[in-house]
Amino acid sequence: MKKQKTFFQNLVALAALVTLSAACQQQQQEVTYDVFVKNATVVDGTGEAAYTAHILLAGDSIALIERDTTATFSAAKVIDARGLTLTPGFIDTHAHGDPIKTPEFQNFIAMGITTITLGQDGFSPEHENLQVWIDSVNQVQPAVNVAPFAGHNTLRLLSGVGYDTVPAEANLVAMEKLLAQAMAAGCFGLTTGLEYTPGLYASSNELNRLAKVVGANNGIIMSHMRNEDDAFVEASIRELLAQGEHCPVHVSHIKVVYGKGEARAAEILQLLDSARAKGIDVTADFYPYTASYTGISILFPEWAQKPNDYQQVLRTRKNELRTFLKEKITKRNGPEATLIGSGPYKGKTLARIAQELNKPYQDVLMEDIGPYGASGAYFIMDEALQEAFLKDPYIMVCTDGSPSMHHPRSFGTHAKVIQTYVLTKKLMPLEQAIWKMTGLPAQTIGIPKRGLIRQGYKADILLFKPSEIKEEATYEEPRQLATGFRYVLVNGKVAKEGESFTEERAGKVLMKGI
Repeated sequence: MKKQKTFFQNLVALAALVTLSAACQQQQQEVTYDVFVKNATVVDGTGEAAYTAHILLAGDSIALIERDTTATFSAAKVIDARGLTLTPGFIDTHAHGDPIKTPEFQNFIAMGITTITLGQDGFSPEHENLQVWIDSVNQVQPAVNVAPFAGHNTLRLLSGVGYDTVPAEANLVAMEKLLAQAMAAGCFGLTTGLEYTPGLYASSNELNRLAKVVGANNGIIMSHMRNEDDAFVEASIRELLAQGEHCPVHVSHIKVVYGKGEARAAEILQLLDSARAKGIDVTADFYPYTASYTGISILFPEWAQKPNDYQQVLRTRKNELRTFLKEKITKRNGPEATLIGSGPYKGKTLARIAQELNKPYQDVLMEDIGPYGASGAYFIMDEALQEAFLKDPYIMVCTDGSPSMHHPRSFGTHAKVIQTYVLTKKLMPLEQAIWKMTGLPAQTIGIPKRGLIRQGYKADILLFKPSEIKEEATYEEPRQLATGFRYVLVNGKVAKEGESFTEERAGKVLMKGI
């Protein structure tokens, strides 16, 4: 009798469960979602294997992930994603641009980037109260989300430290206060650009003091380090790792200028691994090109840059400058390896300009361009070494690009990772590449509810066939948009469908802890 009673109890419970399940399914079917993505192959940003599911969006978020693909739902917009891969939108850990002047950011949207970080290389908007800038950006509503950082060089100028090599204590305190205010306004951390003025005048003591402020506010330091040359890169990393005693640190656009081969990359990676073993939280990012891009001032000695009077330098030290520039360019693979990217000589190598002007290239730099007259691409990196960096589990992907930069990384980086390193060279599976462009950056920077396909996360979403992704940009024609991303959604809104961009912009400034 007892067994019979138990059987009937179980039967009743099972019937109740079936009824409840049916009721829930009916309730789901009665809900009208904003977007219903059917039968997608989901690569969720964790690095785990793909799975098939329906993805339902409500407002700016992922409302439901349904792995039962026989289920049906009602939605204002239905996307049949059978045969397509669905991933989180890419997060660019090192980008440039002005969201107020060029809020469309089509170069980023076209290659699947839905969030960019700004304030890089030590330069951020020149506002003592960054909330003013944040409000202005939100007012124009950029096409992508923007994660802001405070720039060390800018803080030096705003605080009165300027170009001082030994700052007054009052000015250092003012800089610390400005940094704390910037982080309170929502910045994710501090960036340094120690190869540029005035950042190159900063001592390790100054940087360590600022690192304590960053750590106290749960931020991260991203650094364009003091020197990326083969002979000096380890010393630069160690300087950054010292700041890592106080907060997480991140090597921006990791490279070894003039370095060669996988073995050299392994030495650098071992230095970072050893630091992690000692408790230092250190990561890095990488762009998949063998030419860097920055202002031409990088070729000039410190004494020919601001705050020094360049015309005075030409009058008093011209021969010394000529010798310096010749040696510098020779070391950097010659004048053929410098491609001017802005100004009247845009698109020409330094060698070609010298030939056309019928004068030595060092004189072209001194007299016709000057330390602030152009930016350029510099072919100074080794492909095998850089690819070894890409495979490291703590290194993610960045563009170091902008809408106006004359370099293919600004328009092709993330497309190239899929096209070249996943499909052609097969350096890694798609799941790992997506993780390096989504989940890992979100985790590293501290961006909540982005970078993964999860219920309740923000609906920054891509749909594409990997085989259709194409990097169209070249060094000769760098401003060609990437192609192949069928849909790009930012905060639940379609930013790009096919190769057409929508007029509605749905990005916003992201804030630390929100």
